[in-house]
Amino acid sequence: MITADEQLAEMAAQALAEVRRQKPLVHNITNWVVTAFTANATLAVGASPVMAHAHEEAAEFARAAGAVVLNIGTLTPYTVQAMSLAGRAANELGVPVVLDPVGYGATELRTSATERLLGELRVHILRGNAAEMAGIGGRRAVIQGVDAVAAAPEAETAVAVARRWNLVAAVTAAVDSVSDGRRLLQVANGHHLLTRVTGTGCTASALVGAFAAVEPDGVLAAGAALVCLGVAAEQAGERASGPGTFAAHLLDTLHNLDETAVRRHARVAWAEPPC
Repeated sequence: MITADEQLAEMAAQALAEVRRQKPLVHNITNWVVTAFTANATLAVGASPVMAHAHEEAAEFARAAGAVVLNIGTLTPYTVQAMSLAGRAANELGVPVVLDPVGYGATELRTSATERLLGELRVHILRGNAAEMAGIGGRRAVIQGVDAVAAAPEAETAVAVARRWNLVAAVTAAVDSVSDGRRLLQVANGHHLLTRVTGTGCTASALVGAFAAVEPDGVLAAGAALVCLGVAAEQAGERASGPGTFAAHLLDTLHNLDETAVRRHARVAWAEPPC
């Protein structure tokens, strides 16, 4: 069982306060299935979302944003090009780019789009489930649709992906693992109903973007975002009677989440990276 590292819990609490103070603009080119939920969750945590896919404005919004989040959940060649335009503009100004490789390995289109974006852009944080990330790290994985079925251990995967692609890798699972290839941070907050509501992974990536906009250390930014989402999910799960009410309660608990609750309930700690 992971218990709280007091310094990391305090870091997550302060990062939440900073998101709410700065209200960063987070430019999402994301999954059409869950665009509204993702935007509402971003608002609930205190950031300002924009969901813009048009080629004519993708770069302009990226230059104005505190972070850019690229999510291939409902990709088309058009949206992949929009992601490339936004990502390159963000790179020019040092705006952090978060990539969510939804369903990597399930189809050739998803695999090639992810590898294209990783090759063209300076991706700061890559956030995905265990199977997606294992595939990107060159490890064995089984994926059904866009859901993980089987994969290598999450901590090993996070470190391997971070080292292979020179970025911060955040692997979300029962215990989340975040690594830059040298450090490994693990988060044990969360609730099983997160896996029963579509878009909670996309929401995790959007919140990682919001925190990356105010915290330059990508490991700490991703860790803080996952702590806050996990604590909110635990509170939502206590009130929910099933996936439908859980989704509504999750937005409420993100909105009402305060620094005291994060400090009290965070289960986050450093771990020794696998060799």
